[in-house]
Amino acid sequence: MAQQSTDNCARLPDGQAFPPLIELLSVDSTNNYALSLLKHPELTERQEMTGHGTAVFAHEQYAGKGQRGKTWQSQKGANIHLSVVLDPRKIDLQQQFLLIAMVALAVRDFFDRYAQSDICIKWPNDIYFRNRKAGGILIENIISGNEWKWAVAGIGLNINQACFDDSIAKKAVSLRQITGREFDCLLLATELRNDILQGMEQINSPHLMTVYNRFLFKKDEKARFEKDGQVFEAVVREVLTNGQLAVHTDRELCFDFGDVSWVIE
Repeated sequence: MAQQSTDNCARLPDGQAFPPLIELLSVDSTNNYALSLLKHPELTERQEMTGHGTAVFAHEQYAGKGQRGKTWQSQKGANIHLSVVLDPRKIDLQQQFLLIAMVALAVRDFFDRYAQSDICIKWPNDIYFRNRKAGGILIENIISGNEWKWAVAGIGLNINQACFDDSIAKKAVSLRQITGREFDCLLLATELRNDILQGMEQINSPHLMTVYNRFLFKKDEKARFEKDGQVFEAVVREVLTNGQLAVHTDRELCFDFGDVSWVIE
């Protein structure tokens, strides 16, 4: 069952009210639901209301998607499962990482507003508190030919979850564990959606990547990576505008996402 609500108090920079936020009790994936609003061949009333800024929030997501085919584990009713429909036409298709960086920064800033402690972005777009993961982002696109029609930014954030499976207990962290407080996930999700839409207004800022790199996980520190089954150490330098991670070993190296993986103990 879905409910729609609109934040009538907050406004976009042009004075328009924020688009609706669809609240679901349970869904396989908020990204799947949001994409279905955009892709369905027969125009429905629900689809007519879908546009830039429309958001989908679920209290339970039982088949959440992560990067590179991974699943996102989350306790029912305890966390943010949110997808935001975005019109990406302000940037070129070849500049997709700018959208990733903007969303990651918006989520980081939002989480830090409450955590107020050591929140950074692990390349390309995981949200970390020290060495523990607080959230992840998955952006899926609808592209027709050379036209980038829509992007759906899916965000999973650990908010009130106090216990995690043994397999990830030492690697995951929630806002409740950091602050000792409990939060209203729907209210926070609405605030986060609004932050992302505000961020879209500055997506062409020449300072976007500078700010992104300011909060880059392990920046100017040694980190461990794995490539083709081999683990190596490198100093993290920066992320380039094309999304490549620049590191230094005995020489400068650049990696696309998927070429290497972080090794975090």
